[in-house]
Amino acid sequence: QVQLVESGGGLVQAGGSLRLSCAASGRFFSINVMDWYRQAPGKEREFVASITSGGSTNYANSVKGRFAISRDNAKNTVYLQMNSLKPEDSAVYYCHLDFVVLEPGTLFGPRWGQGTQVTVSA
Repeated sequence: QVQLVESGGGLVQAGGSLRLSCAASGRFFSINVMDWYRQAPGKEREFVASITSGGSTNYANSVKGRFAISRDNAKNTVYLQMNSLKPEDSAVYYCHLDFVVLEPGTLFGPRWGQGTQVTVSA
């Protein structure tokens, strides 16, 4: 089984920063794309940022210039550095991967983490 565990959420004032981490555990060779989504109360889950195994990144327009996604392939961990936070960034943040390579020719995924709460006060 492949599991994702997020950490780093919390309460911060507007303009502040937080860094989320998501570690993947299990037996696999590699992870393809890792990304972050978020879901605010009463809203649909939305894409935040993604990063490929090679380091190519993509961001939602709402977070460009404020958030930075990175990953450590040796630690199977993805990070989300969130700066200049706004109250509208408040949500449960979910880590996601599209697939892992369990062994040559065998893929598994997608997989979601359990989520971590981020609350930004005005």
